[in-house]
Amino acid sequence: MTTERTIRDLIAEHAFFGDLADEDIELIAGCGQNVVFEPGQYVFREGDEATDFHLIRDGDVRLEIRAAQGSIAIQTLHAGDILGWSWLVPPHRKRFDARVLTRTRAIALDGVCLRQKCDADPRLGYELLGRFAGIIGERLQATRLQILDLYGDAPQRAESEVHRG
Repeated sequence: MTTERTIRDLIAEHAFFGDLADEDIELIAGCGQNVVFEPGQYVFREGDEATDFHLIRDGDVRLEIRAAQGSIAIQTLHAGDILGWSWLVPPHRKRFDARVLTRTRAIALDGVCLRQKCDADPRLGYELLGRFAGIIGERLQATRLQILDLYGDAPQRAESEVHRG
């Protein structure tokens, strides 16, 4: 006999949320639904309204930024990762493109629903803000490393050109 896990079960088992109180898990689960994305599909594009975020159950999603020379991969997310943080921070606009690399199953959590619950329970809002701050910092660092990888020797080049000048 197999037991189907509910959205509540999946959230409770997820490392990001697993140590939250049961009543918090219940509130969060009330904002969730299962979703599936196919390779090549965009979960969201930079500038889109940030109305949700995702707990990746399986699959791979690449975060990209658009640049003059095309898309620059910032980070690839996998099972267990959180996709999206902009739902929590005004102006609630996506900061990256999220392109699906392999068939991806996720739990989509409605950010508008969750913000309302956080407004009603500031303790939960503070708890989630603290958790998402870590994700924001991680994405900032990944972006920084990619820029350094692409342009890391630019200051050295500019300095050597000044000295030749």
